[in-house]
This record gives sequence, structure tokens and C-alpha cells, in this order.
Amino acid sequence: MEEINKTKSISIWIFIIPFTAVNVCLLIITHFHGLFPNQEDVIGKTFPYFDGGASISRTARPYPTWLIFKPSMIFTSFLLIKYWIYNRQIIEYFSPNNKNIKKIFYFGVASAIFLTLHSIFLGIKFDNDFYKLFRRIILLSFIIFEIVAQAYLVTTLYSFKEKLINFINPLILKLKIILVSILVIVAIISIPIISLPGDNFYGLNLKFFKHALEWDYFLGVISFYLLTFLMWKKS
Repeated sequence: MEEINKTKSISIWIFIIPFTAVNVCLLIITHFHGLFPNQEDVIGKTFPYFDGGASISRTARPYPTWLIFKPSMIFTSFLLIKYWIYNRQIIEYFSPNNKNIKKIFYFGVASAIFLTLHSIFLGIKFDNDFYKLFRRIILLSFIIFEIVAQAYLVTTLYSFKEKLINFINPLILKLKIILVSILVIVAIISIPIISLPGDNFYGLNLKFFKHALEWDYFLGVISFYLLTFLMWKKS
């Protein structure tokens, strides 16, 4: 069916675009300091996936890196909405009365909307506690809704995997389940910690841990879509 080909085609871009955008922002802000009018925005050489030297927002919110980050994330949000629409159609075709169809669609589309809002408000500063809380809620909502949508989707596909045997690579579907399980466990453990204001947790400085976790978790979330591309066979 055509929706399978569309899902396969769109999923690889949902991985490539944000992955490229954040890493280009990182490269620019750490190596091309002359591009930044405000030299306080530049960052020394770091590999934040490992050392947590900077957060994603720290690399993406100054000018000119936000010119790359914001359009890329907003366009990714658009692709995400189409992705969840196509998946709803696939499930309706193979399992018309599946109880999870609406949950998958609503959680998935809502996560895309929260990603758009996060991108729009990134870098906009107001010295207001409510505004800071609002931004934190938007980011956490994106993460939670995205992971819930992914979890519902993989468990739903697995529930009628026999019908999909000619359309998918079953091993990749199992890898997606493992990936989502890890993301859920990490989220449950870490969200209460990273949601705390400041970087102090019972005397421990969590700044670099938070930053490294953010980069690695981001990679895990978008890797879901790389696995989607690998899972579906061309029909």
C-alpha cells in the first residue's frame, strides 16, 4: 500500500534533518566563532554526547545558529504530523478496529505541536518564572507525548505482526521495541531529576550529566525514525 512507501520515505528525513541541524549548530558555535556578533555566545570545543559541555538549546538559540535550528525543527514537526497520519492509515488498513489508533495519532500529533512551540520560544527571553515554567512544560510535554506515541505504535504493530510479515523486517521491529523500552525507562528515572530547577541534586552537580543526557536522548528519539525506514520494505 502507498502509505507504507510514504512512511518509509518520510521517516528517514525525520532522522536526517534534526540530526544534521543540531550537529551543524554545534560545529558552528564551537569552531566558527567569528560568525557570532556576541562573543559570549561561543563555546569551546566539546563533544556533548560524552562530556556534556553544552546543552542543545545553548548551541541552537544564539544568532546565527537559530537560523538553522528553528526552521529545521518546525519542518520536522510538519513531517512528524504526516508520519502519524500515514501510520494511522496503515493501522486502519491492517487492524480496522484497533483500540490504539486514536491514541497513537493524538499523542503523535501533539508531540509535533509541542516541538514547534519549543522551537518558536527558544531564545526568547523573559525574566519571568511563569514563562520559564511554561517553556519547561512544553519541552517535557514533547518528550512525554513523543515517547508515548512511539510506545503505542510499536506495541500495536507487534500485536498484528503476522499480517505485516511481507511488509516489514521483524528484527527491526523488535529493535524498535527495545529502543522505546530503554527510552521509557530512562525517562522515568531522569525526568524527575532534570525537571528540578538549578543543577544541584543532594550536593551533586548535575549540569554536565543533564547536557549529555539531553544529547544522547535526542539521538535515541530520532533513531526511532531511522529504524522505521529500515523496518518497512518497499511495497
